[in-house]
Amino acid sequence: MTFAEVLAGQLRRDPGRPLLTFYDHATDERVELSVTTYANWVAKAAGLLVEECDLERGMSLRVDLPPHWLSPVFLGAAWTVGLRVTTSDEPDAVVCGPDGLDRWAPRAPGLPVLACSLRPLGVRFTEALPAGVIDVGVEIWSQPDGFTAWDPPTDDDPATDLLSQGEVFGARPADVLTAAAGSSLTDGGRLLTVSDPASPPGTATFTEPLRRGGSLVLVRNPDPGRLDSVYDAERATARA
Repeated sequence: MTFAEVLAGQLRRDPGRPLLTFYDHATDERVELSVTTYANWVAKAAGLLVEECDLERGMSLRVDLPPHWLSPVFLGAAWTVGLRVTTSDEPDAVVCGPDGLDRWAPRAPGLPVLACSLRPLGVRFTEALPAGVIDVGVEIWSQPDGFTAWDPPTDDDPATDLLSQGEVFGARPADVLTAAAGSSLTDGGRLLTVSDPASPPGTATFTEPLRRGGSLVLVRNPDPGRLDSVYDAERATARA
């Protein structure tokens, strides 16, 4: 199985159910993406990676974002195109947040750098970005809600530096994924986490709920005193 096949299956099965619910306790932001809405964002992000960054199957993407709902979006976009999500300092392209601009913007002349403001609704930066840096909040909206890879990845294509798409999304994923996502997560379960989906092993906190037909509740800047109430309000079934 590949990411695209798993997501297509979820779209056929129950497109309107919540797939990703995001909280930021520092700003009181809450964002919820259904399977359909998530798929639309993935398609737009995949189009951005291909059309604006000239990325293609077999290349790599660094997702240098904090825990945020855009992290699973760009993970999905990368796997849809057939990119390897890498932790290398020498990727073929990078997606970063405001805190990553000082590091990555100087490399924009020779490296596609996409920057996310991380403001509500994924809107643009309020200030001008350094030359060459792509503002995701501006450019992503012109991309279509559907994306079909001209050279679709297979389950042998790398999903991460260590695992293939088949190892992540197959019927028997690598043991490290199951452990990282919480041993109590069941099919259709709802996982609460404060881990970063863009940083191994946190990636499993998103891929396992997706593969199991479940959903993720992701909390950024968590207030320990509020996590239990979020768990109850969101009807979560497991933590990681």
